[in-house]
Amino acid sequence: MRATRVLVLNSGSSSVKYQLLDMADGSRPATGLIERIGERTSRLRHTPAGRPSREREEPVADHETALKAVAEELDRDGLGLDSPELAAIGHRVVHGGRRFTEPTVIDDAVLAEIERLVPVAPLHNPANLAGIRTAVALAPHLPQVAVFDTAFHTTMPEYAARYAIDTAVADAHRVRRYGFHGTSHAYVSRKAAELLGRKPSETNVIVLHLGNGASASAVARGRCVDTSMGLTPLEGLVMGTRSGDVDPAVVFHLTRVAGMSVDEIDVLLNKRSGLLGLCGDNDMREVLRRMEHGPDAEAARLAFDVYVHRLRKYIGAYHAVLGRVDVVAFTAGVGENAAPVREAAVTGLEGLGLAVDPERNAARGDGPRLISPPTARVAVAVIPTDEELEIATQTYALVTGRTTDET
Repeated sequence: MRATRVLVLNSGSSSVKYQLLDMADGSRPATGLIERIGERTSRLRHTPAGRPSREREEPVADHETALKAVAEELDRDGLGLDSPELAAIGHRVVHGGRRFTEPTVIDDAVLAEIERLVPVAPLHNPANLAGIRTAVALAPHLPQVAVFDTAFHTTMPEYAARYAIDTAVADAHRVRRYGFHGTSHAYVSRKAAELLGRKPSETNVIVLHLGNGASASAVARGRCVDTSMGLTPLEGLVMGTRSGDVDPAVVFHLTRVAGMSVDEIDVLLNKRSGLLGLCGDNDMREVLRRMEHGPDAEAARLAFDVYVHRLRKYIGAYHAVLGRVDVVAFTAGVGENAAPVREAAVTGLEGLGLAVDPERNAARGDGPRLISPPTARVAVAVIPTDEELEIATQTYALVTGRTTDET
């Protein structure tokens, strides 16, 4: 029996998301989520293909306990970690620094380097490490692969990755632009080219990954040449709770004038800013609803306008970086579902060849689709992202030497 399945694990600070994917036929035999790890009551939801979901609430103290629960649920469906059909486990790792430019089979040296990067990803890499170590202990016979959020962006030229600060300080403390959401940007840029009937190596794409976290990338002929997130996921676009770009002197000002500590400012910019800070809601659906109804429509409208203004700035900037743009691709929760955001983001950019067709933009759909008029110089598309599939595809290709087309 050929091993064609990959278990994808995404271990967050208080959650574990997982999907089992079969690379032979594209099916997903099981998906699931454990959330509120470490709290008084945690919740597990496991969904085997073609059968009802199973849910249970119970204390899950740590990631080791969580991963054991995942293994138990898979085993109940005959999909356990000892299945001969399971080829590997693929792990999402947020920060790979400059060293990890591609998916990597995990060994002690890889684990040590991921741990060494904890200071630049203190919220993410420790949880990723916990998930990896537990999975290795549970399934030592399986290849385990790390797929890094930052890897796709390592092709940025040095002038795009550097901050204009003292190079000795920057190099000593790894201060540079790394970028994140790389698996999404890789997947969506490739699918956007396919939608146009072109090869990725022939296509220039601006990808707008708009979820609660949001990032933009400029992809030239399949390679990232710029992206909006930097040393951390805080830089760039306005997000659900993150500020995106701010004058760095805001930190000094708040320290001196408001007496805020560095930790307090960290919380402010990462958890109390963005849409939430502007209008009290971090969910774009609620912001759009409030714009049309209620006494606080003005605050919601301002939040929307700030959000969209930043988007337009990045679209224009990346048009300049690329020189020629073939397609602008919207993805993730807001990008895939918020038609008003897509329309507003390209309004006023007609001189760059951008426009959306109102009917196409308003129409719902599950797959990749064009929303620009047929005569538009630059295509505008909605491309549903699939980071789990991208992780599984990269993992499978690495451990088997075969692409999914060869299974």
